[in-house]
Amino acid sequence: MKKLLISICCVLCVCIAPICSGFFVCNVFAETEICVDATAGFLVDYFSGEVLFEQKADEKLQIASMAKLMTIYLVLEELDNGNIKLEDNLVATQNASSMGGSQVFLDANSKYSIQKMLESVIMASANDASVALAEHISGSEENFVKKMNSTAQRLGMTNTLYANSTGLPAPMQYSTARDCAKILSAIIPNETYHLYSSVWMDELVHPSGRKTEIVNTNRLTRYYEGCDSGKTGFTDEAGFCLASSVHRENMRLVGVVIGAKNSKERFNQSVKLFNFGFANFANEQILSTETELATLPVKRSQISQTKVFASQDFYGLVKKGEDNEWSVSTEIDKSVTAPQKAGDKVGTATITKNGVIVKEIDIVLNQNIDALTFNQSFKKIVEKW
Repeated sequence: MKKLLISICCVLCVCIAPICSGFFVCNVFAETEICVDATAGFLVDYFSGEVLFEQKADEKLQIASMAKLMTIYLVLEELDNGNIKLEDNLVATQNASSMGGSQVFLDANSKYSIQKMLESVIMASANDASVALAEHISGSEENFVKKMNSTAQRLGMTNTLYANSTGLPAPMQYSTARDCAKILSAIIPNETYHLYSSVWMDELVHPSGRKTEIVNTNRLTRYYEGCDSGKTGFTDEAGFCLASSVHRENMRLVGVVIGAKNSKERFNQSVKLFNFGFANFANEQILSTETELATLPVKRSQISQTKVFASQDFYGLVKKGEDNEWSVSTEIDKSVTAPQKAGDKVGTATITKNGVIVKEIDIVLNQNIDALTFNQSFKKIVEKW
């Protein structure tokens, strides 16, 4: 079918780059005017993938319990795929209950719900709950680690290698600030994760009736406006670490700090990154699902025309005080032939900056279009005759 090319050129105060195949793209925004008092730091705009700051972002480092982000991701994936349910029970093995470090003190050979184990990992960074989940899903932690590493490759985390589900010190285990931002960004859209990620306190009631208090290790969820996601970490080898995310209005930032000198500083340095991001950047809407892009004639239907819209919103990162020229072009079918369903593609919106394509978005129908019945068609023929 022939296409109708409609060019809509806009001058917007925007700078942006996309996320491609799980990779964040470097850009001119990576400023040198700030630094973090830690081994590595990274700040990225979640919606555009625009890197705002990086410091040793690709250096392979120990990341301690931030490794649990992959454990969390895989548990959420199993839930989404219907392989497990939150109300399912698992049996905490002797191996799982013997984990040291951060834990919720599971009773060996006792049953616990998937929901409480996931909550314990997300909020309290519980090593025993992490291993219990890993063993339940894959039969052993070793098999689960294989899944962790294959998933890391799938997500484009090319500088990451896991040796366990907890982040406890192990030879040849490492990741980077950039890769930690990627896995947290992959988790953020999951609604189940947000049931627990910003909860400050809860408790785990053991089968014996004993209770363990669960406290969120990410203090920013309580003390920094808009922080709803994150994972802390600490070992002597890794130092104090934090991967976290803050959402304010149309902007979400993801920040990572590795190797801060103490717990207070990992939060302070993260706040420094977020303050820098929100002070210097903003997100503006380039495409809206509510804005009509064209009206098309309809064939073989009772209705004569239909409106078409972008299938998703698109936000661009604005560098405050700088102007950059953007263009949005749309290639749309000349007409629509019934029957069609709401959401059917009828064209493409291409967003470019300085001649470089940064995003392509489907243009779709927003209503069902029914074909004429035989009687309706016959009546139409008679009327024309």
